[in-house]
Amino acid sequence: MSFTLAIVGRPNVGKSTLFNRLVGKKLALVDDQPGVTRDLREGDAKLADLRFTAIDTAGLEDATDDSLEGRMRRLTERAVDMADICLFMIDARAGVTPTDMIFAEILRKRATHVILAANKGEGAAADSGVLEAYSLGLGEPIRLSAEHGEGLNDLYTQLMPLADEFAKRAKALDDEVETDVDLDEDEADEEIDPDALRPSQMLTERRPLQIAVVGRPNAGKSTLINKIIGEDRLLTGPEAGITRDAISLRTTWDDTPMRIFDTAGMRKKAKVQDKLEKLSVGDGLRAVKFAEVVVVLLDAAIPFEQQDLRIADLAEREGRAVIVAVNKWDVEEHKQEKLRDLKEAFNRLLPQLRGAPLITVSAKTGRGLERLHDAILDAYDTWNRRIPTAALNRWLVEMLQQHPPPAPQGKRIKLRYMTQAKTRPPGFVVMCSHPDKIPESYSRYLINGLRETFDMPGTPIRLTMRGQGDKNPYKGKKKSTPSRLRKHIKGRGASY
Repeated sequence: MSFTLAIVGRPNVGKSTLFNRLVGKKLALVDDQPGVTRDLREGDAKLADLRFTAIDTAGLEDATDDSLEGRMRRLTERAVDMADICLFMIDARAGVTPTDMIFAEILRKRATHVILAANKGEGAAADSGVLEAYSLGLGEPIRLSAEHGEGLNDLYTQLMPLADEFAKRAKALDDEVETDVDLDEDEADEEIDPDALRPSQMLTERRPLQIAVVGRPNAGKSTLINKIIGEDRLLTGPEAGITRDAISLRTTWDDTPMRIFDTAGMRKKAKVQDKLEKLSVGDGLRAVKFAEVVVVLLDAAIPFEQQDLRIADLAEREGRAVIVAVNKWDVEEHKQEKLRDLKEAFNRLLPQLRGAPLITVSAKTGRGLERLHDAILDAYDTWNRRIPTAALNRWLVEMLQQHPPPAPQGKRIKLRYMTQAKTRPPGFVVMCSHPDKIPESYSRYLINGLRETFDMPGTPIRLTMRGQGDKNPYKGKKKSTPSRLRKHIKGRGASY
């Protein structure tokens, strides 16, 4: 990436629409009502031959206190400080407002490079607004239509010389850095056996571990992620439902490259009436599908409501490794008693995730994050585990001896052998007779046995019963006289 472009402006001027067009995906939620975006969202953008990082920001509000709008403004100002270039957008149809004048002054002081864009510039109704934009003193405005893709050539023309400048600066910096590193003789000869590594040890920056943090509103998801990455990157506060988009953040947590998805709080479906909240929940569900490990975050004060169980069950049905984290543990008084009740309730209410890690944390103080990190890596390794076929079949013989399968309608079911067909999550196939006659209870018996014997607590396990077919190739065929015998009979004059 050659440079970073932050898209800033008042609410509802089309920042997220332009961001989605630049990254080529509908990453940011877009709606007619103002103030949809609240967090910073980054994406890999492309404009002709330019490659850069685009940052979608919350709408700039004229508020400096600790209200939600004030915190959103501070987060946007931080994006201005981070970015190499700021694209300041106004609404050409509304013209220049007093708020636009205030923020133009802020950008002149804080940003090194500012590009002015008058969005919604299609049609004659925008002419006066484009002319008014000159009064901001930020140079000639670009007439844009983010929705229809108009004006992107003019944006490219203004970005191109700045991109060349950043490229030259980066090249000069690379030339100054010494690249010839002398390895010790022992280090140079040392080789790592990849077979000895756990899957979590082979994660790289190019393929980080994908984690989704999900839960009810106000459980502390954004606060927890801010604590993990060590900075206030996500908007937090006492209000429920602050997060709307599923924001993904790249970080290295204790030497482990990760991409962490912060999701909107998920309420009961019957309570979700607002269109925007439906979009937010849908965005969070997509994050669960893309994740590899799902952390279900609970509030210690109100644990295991029906919605928490639905969220955990959703992650299991999607085949993701699941970890349950209980937040706000620092304010819990009866810790041992509460922890015992939590484990009992979890195993009783979610038997399909029996043994899944249950970690107590405090997103506010950071207590318990080391245990959460280790639990995530262990769950990921279990999710990737492959068991040899020989060990599986020895285990199957023992399970059949302890508890043979039933014989429905007098038909004896034979389980011949089994093998592991896939990982992520572990999936097994059992070759047997009459697979449609095997009851669900016996499949659960085998799954629980796999989980206990091969140490796979909490990870989803898929077990498929498959019929082998009959080995007799002549079964069902009409009996007939071989052709050679027919010729012999005809040669002897017998009628056939």
